Amino acid sequence: MMTIAPDNVTGSPEMPRKVLNTEIGKISIYDHVVIMEGKANVNISIRNGMSVLIDVAKAVGFRPVVYISNRINAYSVDPNDYKYLEMIPNLKGIAIVTYNEFSYNTASMEENFIRKPFRVFNNLHAAKSWAKYVIEGKVIV
Repeated sequence: MMTIAPDNVTGSPEMPRKVLNTEIGKISIYDHVVIMEGKANVNISIRNGMSVLIDVAKAVGFRPVVYISNRINAYSVDPNDYKYLEMIPNLKGIAIVTYNEFSYNTASMEENFIRKPFRVFNNLHAAKSWAKYVIEGKVIV
């Protein structure tokens, strides 16, 4: 079951516009960044993520965004599903934040499955900074 936190009235860059707590994880939606923190031990795929993707698309609208996967928990992703993310025109890039070498190496291989700007980081702050450059058009694939 999904719960939706109230929209942020102030629109502050530090406060999310909306937070979705879903069966696959927590999604914080900011003006131009969507941060996902998947639940531990889940398998995230198009099968269980499509309804979440639709809810995020509704919340984002037509604003350009960068998706950041903040992998604070161990979970699996089917990289073949990145082809569906290719179809989202306002998704401008993907960043993955990892916290150990194994996760970093796994995330680095995922880059082969998408043609949008993609980068792996070891901290969330660096990923957010990169996302800003992507949104401003300063990062080219």
